[in-house]
Amino acid sequence: MRKSILKSLKPDIIVEMLEMAVAFESWNKVMERADMLYQCVQAIHEEGQEFQSKGVAAPFINIERPMVYYYGFSHLMRGMAHRKMGQVDQARACIDQYADLGWMEDLDEVGMQVVQEFRHKAQMNRYALEIEAGQVQLLEEFVKFLLEHPEEWLAGLKVITESAVRHRWQIDRVLHMFGDQIQGDGKEIDSSNNDDMYHYCYQRALYEQWMGRPQEAVEFILQAIRLAYKLEMDRYFIRCTALLESLREEATGEQIGRYRMMLEEMK
Repeated sequence: MRKSILKSLKPDIIVEMLEMAVAFESWNKVMERADMLYQCVQAIHEEGQEFQSKGVAAPFINIERPMVYYYGFSHLMRGMAHRKMGQVDQARACIDQYADLGWMEDLDEVGMQVVQEFRHKAQMNRYALEIEAGQVQLLEEFVKFLLEHPEEWLAGLKVITESAVRHRWQIDRVLHMFGDQIQGDGKEIDSSNNDDMYHYCYQRALYEQWMGRPQEAVEFILQAIRLAYKLEMDRYFIRCTALLESLREEATGEQIGRYRMMLEEMK
């Protein structure tokens, strides 16, 4: 893409486009837009350096975040796309890029905080990538990391549970360690991060089904159905109802009653 066009683009608009592509799990589009964001901020950065070399103030750029954020976010999103497409080596390379963003010049306090946040994301995502690839020997270390960083427990459990389903690991002990966070006060699972919670509940239902606990699986799929409805994601909803229908014969009458009532409420 021509440099003049890149400089006319708005980094924050590209971030929104990226987030939309992620929501629809369109990983090729995520890759394209991550590259677009990187090229855009690189063009802005290079222009700023040219003005600086001439001793002239660079034109004002209206952006919502420090420039370093957009570099980090472009690498983060590209890494996510590689990871979702099973391209582990490429995902590792992207993580290395946003793990160390301190090379940028003139970082103020806010910029340094962004650098630290991406360094933390890199640590989390390195664990997630290796766990997903089947490195079960890292599971205990990852659990320790999650216990030390409670803000990450939901995203981490989503990774662990999905990996357990894929690689046929028994993780009851791990799930028990996070029992209080998962169950809350013993009532309905809830979270401000509905997307992560949806994926966790869906994968947990698959895990419980594999472990031969169909009624527990139904409980989690009912939670996932409600979250899919809140998220207004039809494909999530269809996926959940298909799984519940496969478990219908082993569900209790009370569970099926709740399922029917839920569907009535959602009409």
